[in-house]
Amino acid sequence: MQQDDSFLQQTTALYRAELVRALTRRFTAPGTYETAIAPLHVIRCDAPSPIIHTVHKPALCLIVQGLKEVGLGDEHYHYDPLTYLVVSVTLPVSGRVLEASPEAPYLCIRLDFEPAEIAQVIADTPPAAVPDEPERGLFLERIDVSLLETMVRLVRLLDSPRDIGMLAPLALRELHYRLLRGVHGRRLYELALGDSQSRRVTRAIDWLNRHYTQPLRIEELARVANLGSSTLHHHFKAVTAMSPLQYQKQLRLQEARRLLLAEGLDVASACYRVGYESPSQFSREYSRQFGCPPSRDIGRVSRA
Repeated sequence: MQQDDSFLQQTTALYRAELVRALTRRFTAPGTYETAIAPLHVIRCDAPSPIIHTVHKPALCLIVQGLKEVGLGDEHYHYDPLTYLVVSVTLPVSGRVLEASPEAPYLCIRLDFEPAEIAQVIADTPPAAVPDEPERGLFLERIDVSLLETMVRLVRLLDSPRDIGMLAPLALRELHYRLLRGVHGRRLYELALGDSQSRRVTRAIDWLNRHYTQPLRIEELARVANLGSSTLHHHFKAVTAMSPLQYQKQLRLQEARRLLLAEGLDVASACYRVGYESPSQFSREYSRQFGCPPSRDIGRVSRA
């Protein structure tokens, strides 16, 4: 048994070392990179980062080197090499890289999920059970050797462009299969299962992402999800760690910050664009979210 454990540890270390070499050789500067394999992205940081707020689409994120903290509502998750994070529904999150340097950069592989591909794997090899109650739409897990080996084969294909069209879909399908068979695999049903409770909450989440600038009426959102108002509220919080109103507020504030930074809107214009009616309320909530009022925050980011 000890011999088996030692072999697995050695194999894992070898795969990780191969990934570090491959990614640092190919991606030589900090940034987020698209690759020739459409759902596969690589993130590199050469120094710890400030907190970054974003709306995270469904994806698997595997840290190869470095350390990161992710925030969801009032919850905080730390993950390190060979720990993977799965986001199974669209979530407003925060994140910061805690350990990175030019000599040992933070390296992360992000694999975006396509619900149709997950659904096909489920149809062909359905898991034994479906969650009775919606579960958190974000979780961490240590990677096992089989899943890691599949990821290594996928990354190797970046050096064989002629083989990507034929072999990448097979490796991606295997990755989805292994995730579905994993400890938390049932949560991926939230992406694909037609009329489960989790899928109904996902419909509400998708609707909010499209209509977050509009006034929120829980009864209307409950009709979209085909759930009672109190049931929706309970299940929504189970999946996202926040209420629908808090979720909407996160979307509004993140979009307002993007408008201020990327498009140069003034504070009042950004406030009204994302659905606020009161600039003073907007400034208060912005300060609570980002640590200071909008004008000071934009100036701080610009100087940095």
